[in-house]
Amino acid sequence: MNALDWLLIIVYLLGVVGFAFYLSRRQSTTSDYYLAGRTIKWWQSGASTMATQLSAISFVSAPAFVALKANGGMKWLSYEFAVPLALILVMAVIIPVLHCGKYISIYEYLEERFDASTRTLVSILFQLGRGLATAVAVLAGGLILSTALGISTASAILIIGLVTLLYDVLGGLRVVILSDVLQMAIIILGLLICGGVAWYEVGWHAAWSAFPPERMQIMDLNGWGFSADSTYGFWPMLIGGFFLYASYYGTDQSQVQREMSVKNESEVRKSLLVNAIGRFPLVLLYVLMGVLIGAVFMHPQTLNHLAQSLHLSSNEVTTLLDKNPDRMVPMFILGYLPHGVIGFIFVAIMAALMSSLDSGLNSLSAVTMKDVYQKFIKPRATEKHYFRASKMITVLWGIFAIGAALLMTETTQAARQTTIVLINAVGSMLYGPILAAFLLGMFTQNIGARAVKWGVLAGIFFNLLLWIFTSVSWMWWNVSGFLSAVIVAAIVNGSTQSLNQKESPKQAKSIIAGWNGEAPKWRIVYGIIVLYFFLILAVSWWLER
Repeated sequence: MNALDWLLIIVYLLGVVGFAFYLSRRQSTTSDYYLAGRTIKWWQSGASTMATQLSAISFVSAPAFVALKANGGMKWLSYEFAVPLALILVMAVIIPVLHCGKYISIYEYLEERFDASTRTLVSILFQLGRGLATAVAVLAGGLILSTALGISTASAILIIGLVTLLYDVLGGLRVVILSDVLQMAIIILGLLICGGVAWYEVGWHAAWSAFPPERMQIMDLNGWGFSADSTYGFWPMLIGGFFLYASYYGTDQSQVQREMSVKNESEVRKSLLVNAIGRFPLVLLYVLMGVLIGAVFMHPQTLNHLAQSLHLSSNEVTTLLDKNPDRMVPMFILGYLPHGVIGFIFVAIMAALMSSLDSGLNSLSAVTMKDVYQKFIKPRATEKHYFRASKMITVLWGIFAIGAALLMTETTQAARQTTIVLINAVGSMLYGPILAAFLLGMFTQNIGARAVKWGVLAGIFFNLLLWIFTSVSWMWWNVSGFLSAVIVAAIVNGSTQSLNQKESPKQAKSIIAGWNGEAPKWRIVYGIIVLYFFLILAVSWWLER
């Protein structure tokens, strides 16, 4: 990298911070800070949500998974199979119920439907899972950027973490969403540039023929996910993925908060429709970029070319790739793209990282403010006080994420990987039980708070047993956690005979949500989404052949 590349990166970072400072003058309440005054456009919310999904890890690790990693390949696309179907449930039932409540923390719904302790339990579980996941995102981004920019991992973590924290604190959700829209455009352009250059280098047919058939497989219909080598089987990715994405898009504050910032239910559905339709083509871009760049790396002259560009020996390049396949994309960028474009692509990687980090910090702050600070610490303070406290809470979560990421860098490589696996497993254990809590509230009239709390805890405990004693894919944990939570809640509810719970207005609306008002139009849309799901399967079947 030269001065031009660094100039582009610095200008981008300063621009984002300056934009946040400009927007900060328009804020005076917690609703402004956490929900942007509910004035966000549906397409802005949709693009922001997709930008969060398509992180820096996807930009760098997904292509490496496709091309180089052991047991990898185009099966990465199977992550997308369940997205459209899960979003039908979210669009038709979950989000309309939450949106009409005008909540800042979506876990306020659980207090209205059940009781305060149910809200507190699920809120704490969210903060635990999302807080640790945000720290891992900071670490992963630091590892990627340190490789790309030639700086230490700690320096990369501090740069990206502090800049993201600064603009998040200043601008709140509005700057998170609007910066994500810009970052989304940068990410797509970066994908097209990298894929286009790789295509020019090897050609389409040569790229397809460079890999063995097993690496090009997408749909493993014989894989059930009951052993470590069948995690990416068709059935766990489809069935487990349905529960995973229904929970992620419908009951995870980091995602739902964007939908709460849109003005009405119809606009919310349009926002989610952007993700139902748009995610697969974008992930397909990542995968195809992996095929094309991977084919470049299989060319006999590539190692020599990279060695000269990176001022290393061919053996050193090979050793680096063997140790960390995620270096593939950064090496390709440095070896095959001109200066200026190199800086822009690294801006795209940083944009992808920041779009994931900013939403995590803002959502954690929102839930901590509403469910902890405002409820237990300062229940009768002024709005001005809450607004200032909101920014301070964001700072504290940012310090936690950056500090935890720096702490993990001090461990050995093996210990760090174990820590990351443990943290990701914690998130997987929680999604199914949390989804169960919301859907029990929305689809039942007589399930009480005590039963739901026991159900959530039982779902987490059952998943813990699967983790310790079996090799069942973590994708199935989303199903097992949900089903065990529902079953235990029903048993506990029956045993305590809590059948006289009065149905609340929110509950009554939830039973028919999505099927009134604009129901005829949206039922047609849901049918189109189902057809789109089969189109995804058809495209995947065609690609692997």
